[in-house]
Amino acid sequence: MPQLNPAPWLAILTFSWLIFLTVIPPKILAHSFPNEPTPHSTKAPKTDPWMWPWH
Repeated sequence: MPQLNPAPWLAILTFSWLIFLTVIPPKILAHSFPNEPTPHSTKAPKTDPWMWPWH
């Protein structure tokens, strides 16, 4: 039964994981965001009460 022979698929699995673990993570970690987030002020905004005209 050929599916029980680990020689062909074990090498493919090992090399594919080797590629995934050596090539892809540096590409993902080198990604930079074009818009860096700016910190907002810690002061709370002034809110006015909203008076509803109850009739």
